[in-house]
Amino acid sequence: MVTLEKYSSIVSSCKNSPIGKHLPNALYVHTAALSKLDPFLKDYEHQARGLIENTDKATIIKFGIDRPKISYLYYPGFDLDPHPQLHQSVVVDLITEQVTVRQYHNSHNPPILHRKETFVTAEYPNYQTFAELTEAEVALGLLDNSRHIGTLQEWTRLLLQQGICIVNHHLACPIDSPLAKQQTVLIERHKAALKRSELSRPVRVALEADLFTVGTTFFDYGCGCGEDIKRISELGYDSSGWDPYYRPNTKINSADVVNLGYIINVIEDIAERREVLINAWELAQQVLIVSAQVLVDDRRRGLIAYGDGIVTNRNTFQKYYEQEELKLYIEQVLGVEAIPAGLGIYLVFRNEAQAESFRAFRVYSHLSTPRVQAQVRNFEDYRQLLTPLMDFYTKRGRLPVKGELSAEAEIKAEFRSYQRAFKVIFQATDRKEWEAIAEKRRQDLLVYLALGKFSGRPTIRKLAPEVKADVKALFGNYKQACTIADLLLIQVGDMKKIANLCKTSNIGKQLNDAIAVHVSALEKLPPLLRLYEGCASRNFYRLENANIVKLYYNKPKITYLVYPEFDTKAHPALQATMEVDLHNLSVTYHDISDETNPLILHQKDTLVAPDYPSYNKFVRLTKKEQKSGLLENTDAIRRLHGWMRCLREHEVKIEGHKLSNQ
Repeated sequence: MVTLEKYSSIVSSCKNSPIGKHLPNALYVHTAALSKLDPFLKDYEHQARGLIENTDKATIIKFGIDRPKISYLYYPGFDLDPHPQLHQSVVVDLITEQVTVRQYHNSHNPPILHRKETFVTAEYPNYQTFAELTEAEVALGLLDNSRHIGTLQEWTRLLLQQGICIVNHHLACPIDSPLAKQQTVLIERHKAALKRSELSRPVRVALEADLFTVGTTFFDYGCGCGEDIKRISELGYDSSGWDPYYRPNTKINSADVVNLGYIINVIEDIAERREVLINAWELAQQVLIVSAQVLVDDRRRGLIAYGDGIVTNRNTFQKYYEQEELKLYIEQVLGVEAIPAGLGIYLVFRNEAQAESFRAFRVYSHLSTPRVQAQVRNFEDYRQLLTPLMDFYTKRGRLPVKGELSAEAEIKAEFRSYQRAFKVIFQATDRKEWEAIAEKRRQDLLVYLALGKFSGRPTIRKLAPEVKADVKALFGNYKQACTIADLLLIQVGDMKKIANLCKTSNIGKQLNDAIAVHVSALEKLPPLLRLYEGCASRNFYRLENANIVKLYYNKPKITYLVYPEFDTKAHPALQATMEVDLHNLSVTYHDISDETNPLILHQKDTLVAPDYPSYNKFVRLTKKEQKSGLLENTDAIRRLHGWMRCLREHEVKIEGHKLSNQ
């Protein structure tokens, strides 16, 4: 059994080891160097070895220093391959004694090794050869950005960009490189068009952002098979599109909303790519939706390098952008700011006021109109007339200004003013609930204005009319609102304040050095924590389908987690994560959908707010699990296999969200 005191000594031995490759969270050692390790570490490794059947295949041993785990990594080409590929990992948890095996040998984009000499000792037969290769790669800057060379495709992409190949542990510049032969590849762009059974993600994002209103026209430039055209038309909007392969004879029209969906990443010619983006922008009367594949997407397919992108096994070109690279490319070509609306999705607005309205919309909380609590005759007589006014106040936290409400004439004819009309509403509802709505809208505006500082906060003239009215009603004037927002922004870098707010929050699940919150509850957090999360989502927005957000307070980092079965399964499995490091705005994406022993969720009620639809059901299950002693050993039940073992030991089962005896 590994005690806390013993593990602290192990961590110290790892950090002070003169042998092995040191990374922030682990020490990596070649099996040939194990005998040279501190006896304390050798005994520790021997303990892990006793929990698995066979370690003969292992090439590298990974000693975790953030948690008591040892991994046995199999790199069959370690000696011959300059950058060997990982085939298998066996992870041993020394606390729970669980063993997790993950295969990579069928992956088209496995992890690879760099700086091989650091894993071995100087006596290793190929030590000098490994060291000379590393020295040459460092001299050319190939290892400068370690975050983006850790997998086979990323490394291959970099070598092709630099026009370099590696032969027998030596760098070379081949004359007949794939870059030189790029024109010999036949690109069949139309094969990149996907047949969907639902709206594409970029168009769905635009709909959810209320960019489609009565009378909005839509044009899909490069529409592929035309599914978006069909579905937008079914929603009652004027919809058309053009595609050089599938709809070459369709007329190209301008429209309010123009979609350029995953087009620029399938055009191999750089000049043509630029021209297509400009043409699409010229068609857009209100907003252009631009989307492209980004490097954080799952790319484990059969691929070969091509130009500044890659050619898939279907002979379709794919240019993979970094998220920030895509933003800069759009802005450089069009000369207009591109606003992120999701991973690989940007909106470019023709009108700056509409762009600001969209930014404000994204941080506005979803609130419910206060319930009518008293049967007041005066109110009931005018309920139908007053409902639009109540809905407006719920949406904006203030009374309408002239021209904002379609029922203005009728309401003023009856009550002479909105103020007098609202006095009747107060008679039937709780006044404090309306005051809470106004305060919530005030907080929403502060977050919007604070985040606006990063991209250049607009002058008041560039604000949408409704946002101007919000500021005046809730702050008095724009200058005062900006001053308060700036004070809030200054505090976002104070990790002590962030930590205090996280630890004292009545929303979210308390973890070690972090708080986890369901996305539906983010808006219920204090403004400073909302701003903290906004520092990540303003650049990348949120990972699609992510429903849990982790806010760290020991370091500036936000993680988005995808649990597809959050609502339907009592203990859903983790499928994917995206970590955003706020120090350098780097993104690390992990697709773990093929894990045989995935991490699972417990106590879902702590992640959501009490008004969440399934909150009471979650609470009942958690209470029963606690009463049955199922949640006592949290380390043992973090993963699926451990949880299933726990249920068997307690002779219980879970069906839906109900616990019963087996």
